[in-house]
Amino acid sequence: MTATYTFDVFTSLDGFGAAGGDWTGYWGKQGPELLGHRLALYDQEQRMVFGASTYRAFAGMLAESTEESDVRDPWVTRMRNLPATVVSSTLEAPLDWPDATVVSGDAVDVVARLKEESDVPLRSHGSLSLNRALMAAGLVDRVQVTLFPVITGRTGMDPIFRGGADFDLELIESRTLDGRTQELVYRPTLHV
Repeated sequence: MTATYTFDVFTSLDGFGAAGGDWTGYWGKQGPELLGHRLALYDQEQRMVFGASTYRAFAGMLAESTEESDVRDPWVTRMRNLPATVVSSTLEAPLDWPDATVVSGDAVDVVARLKEESDVPLRSHGSLSLNRALMAAGLVDRVQVTLFPVITGRTGMDPIFRGGADFDLELIESRTLDGRTQELVYRPTLHV
């Protein structure tokens, strides 16, 4: 049996995964419904998959955060306590993550093997370049996009699909959270 792989990503309407300037986490648009939904998503047994850059970013944000900051939202704490595989040729164990394994090698090969061997679904939050490569290789089963109601044309950072392949997307789930934020779940197919 092959495990399902979900690429979970936050975005502005114009396709950026983050923004500079005076934007805060979630672009300041988080609400109780969004945060509760995120917590429920990470309540399920699953394995996280990160690239080295995203792992470093999460580990750094968590180390510098306080109990009151967005970074310590309950869903992030729950995500951090799930088993994780970090694909990296530069990091070495042990990592500052409770149940993380570092695996070196080509990400496509690593994730293809994980999909075959895992008894639980796989999920990656962020890890943009890793997930663009996995999508191109046909290893991503679901793209879960949380679309925040903002345009960050001047301050946007981390364009999600820049340099990626072309895909047709089949919408398989959608919901509105807190009356403003959209969650869209797609099944991607390489457009040829």
